[in-house]
Amino acid sequence: MELLQLDKNDNSHHKISNAVEQFNNLIRLLHDRELPTDIAEKINGDITALNSSPFLGRSFLHLLKKKQNKIITLLEKELKLVPKNYYRNLWMILGMSAFGLPLGVAFGLSLGNIGLLAIGLPIGMAIGLVVGSQLDKKAMANGKQLDIELK
Repeated sequence: MELLQLDKNDNSHHKISNAVEQFNNLIRLLHDRELPTDIAEKINGDITALNSSPFLGRSFLHLLKKKQNKIITLLEKELKLVPKNYYRNLWMILGMSAFGLPLGVAFGLSLGNIGLLAIGLPIGMAIGLVVGSQLDKKAMANGKQLDIELK
């Protein structure tokens, strides 16, 4: 099944043009993959919704990002396909919240200065970056990484 291309391109707004180009690059990369029919139909449904959207400007940009994230989540859950640095970005945030905050609280309480709470955030971020980078390397080694970095 062929995937559709997004045909809405507002050249008057630089951010929208870049976002549409990035979205179409993602779709071109997916053309090269053997996608199951049900997943291709879901993606085509999202593209059709974007093409028929009455939104312009920032509203369209917001909708485009929402649909792009939905497609990336679908690909990750169903096929384990991810863009470059997907896990690094995900785990950086998780590291800060799951490791960094508890470490900061522990430092702050043990030293009697809760102001040291922030010292755990960079430690958690570093842990998250390491874990995420390892998962990205594993995805690339298994051929499950798309050759695009989403911004």
